[in-house]
Amino acid sequence: MKFTLRHLVYIAVFGALWGVLEMTSGAYLHVLFPPGASYLPLVGPAMAALGLAIALVGRRFVPRSGSVLMIVVVAALLKLLSLGGVKLGPFLGILIEGGLAEVVLLAASRLRSAPAGAEGRFGFAMAGAIGVASTIPQKFLFAGLILGKSLGDTYQGLIKEGSMVFGLSAGYALAIVIFLVLVDLAMGGIAGALAWEASLAAETRLARY
Repeated sequence: MKFTLRHLVYIAVFGALWGVLEMTSGAYLHVLFPPGASYLPLVGPAMAALGLAIALVGRRFVPRSGSVLMIVVVAALLKLLSLGGVKLGPFLGILIEGGLAEVVLLAASRLRSAPAGAEGRFGFAMAGAIGVASTIPQKFLFAGLILGKSLGDTYQGLIKEGSMVFGLSAGYALAIVIFLVLVDLAMGGIAGALAWEASLAAETRLARY
């Protein structure tokens, strides 16, 4: 299906909203929770959840396969141009999160035999959950490629951060990893479900005019 001019405007608007969120709130949260802060591991997933919620609302306004991916491309490019220099990690992270959400939405629409944009609350929740949960494997993906860190050091850092969040000893490494994954899935799932409800409310309100 082709994108109309109206669709492209919506894509630009929702992509810009995510990009501005990353450039403002994202920077503020990293100042509020500097390296070593107890809730630092939740900053990235929280930003991903908020960004994906915006993109998923945009999906309802642009009910076309590929619309979420186009929204995240706009957001990622804005992030790439933000103050503080080019940061490849956040740029690729946004693309990965949005790309996975797009794949989940496509699968949901195929399973429901529904057109794009009608994947349902569950489809949106799953898209958000998988997108946000990808922030953990991203740490390992970018460890050597961008940060020059070993996978072992990255794992130890993840366990250390998780132990501060949950108040557990580093000896409970497996439990910490499981808890972090569950928290990310929950954050993304809630964000996706709320995006579905918000988009329905917006459509109902706009239909009155």
